[in-house]
Amino acid sequence: MTKRISVLVVDDSPEARENIRRLLRFDDEIEVVGEAENGQVALERAKEFHPDVILMDINMPVMDGITATERLSLEVPESGIVMISVQGEAEYLRKAMMAGAREYLVKPFAGDDLANAIKKVAEVEGKRRRVRQAEAAPAPTGKVVAVFSAKGGVGKTTLAANLAVALATDFKARVALVDLDLQFGNVGVIMDIAPPRTIADLVREKSLDPELLDSYLVDHPSGVRILPAPLRPEQAEMVTGAHVDRILSILRRMVDYIIVDTPQALSETTLAVLDHAEQILLIATLELPAVKNVKLTLDVMSSLKYPAEKIRLVLNRYSDEIGIPREDLERSLHFPVSARIPSDGRTVVASINKGVPFYTADPKAKISQAIRELATQVAGTGGGEAAPEAGGGPRRRGFSVAGLLRRR
Repeated sequence: MTKRISVLVVDDSPEARENIRRLLRFDDEIEVVGEAENGQVALERAKEFHPDVILMDINMPVMDGITATERLSLEVPESGIVMISVQGEAEYLRKAMMAGAREYLVKPFAGDDLANAIKKVAEVEGKRRRVRQAEAAPAPTGKVVAVFSAKGGVGKTTLAANLAVALATDFKARVALVDLDLQFGNVGVIMDIAPPRTIADLVREKSLDPELLDSYLVDHPSGVRILPAPLRPEQAEMVTGAHVDRILSILRRMVDYIIVDTPQALSETTLAVLDHAEQILLIATLELPAVKNVKLTLDVMSSLKYPAEKIRLVLNRYSDEIGIPREDLERSLHFPVSARIPSDGRTVVASINKGVPFYTADPKAKISQAIRELATQVAGTGGGEAAPEAGGGPRRRGFSVAGLLRRR
């Protein structure tokens, strides 16, 4: 529900204050939160209620409206002031505007005129407030980490969720997990949340600011804050690259790390994430279709001028006993493996079915320790695996990933 415009009514006449309340009573967008009988009391009430708009009479005892408006403009600048008076002369209007009033109404006025003036001032002051907040906000420091794979079924979402949990729990970081797999996102399932609202609802809002975005983030017991994917596949088209750009820009000022679970496609929204990302975790498994897609993805990222150091190749479900040898993979791709996440189907499937990330459910498991090592790399407190020496290392006879890729 949209926040109502809060109004403070300042007039030395009780009848006038009651008349204003009566005029505004049936407008659902406006709420009278307080009254004051003179300018001095208005100062005290404004500091107490911080109203969006103050209706200020000019001629009052103790402190008149012009003096009160001058002080309020300095001491409570977030409140817009509408001056009201029985005098309609230009000199009164000039003094009111010089004091800091945004609108001037001459008594008696109709309810519609009063409500429209209040809404106009509230809208203008809201824009000014957002500009002041943006200017006062600290420079963005949050790091965007894109978790991407060009092939489905490689465990991308599971790794993204557990990486977020590791950063939040072991590194005590403020972490947001964004489910950008807009058609078939599964972060909610893995993290066992039932979101009341999703990113599809967020982008329908008239304006997007930190306070609004914060209200859409779902708190997880691990400390991770989640922005869920749409509940219906057809809602995916509502989210554009511009929306993603705005969301990430705001989140960078709110948290330390933004882990984004991307879809497989290199869509407009995915590219918006990759452009923002300080690190891209390229997830692969050691079978030929996944390797082929890794090669194509690296080619595309090279054409997009993404620096190689921005990309970390992460092998999931890794085993020395099955699949393409890691050394052959690195040599053929001309790209090093940064992290290896061991195969542990029993632990992973059990955690998904329970809705508890395995990093929390079984922190001593080898797969959890591998996630912690990956989190250490992401946090910049440790390096990845050593890159293979050119032309060096053992090679299995008669096997060539590059050759297999050329034949496909």
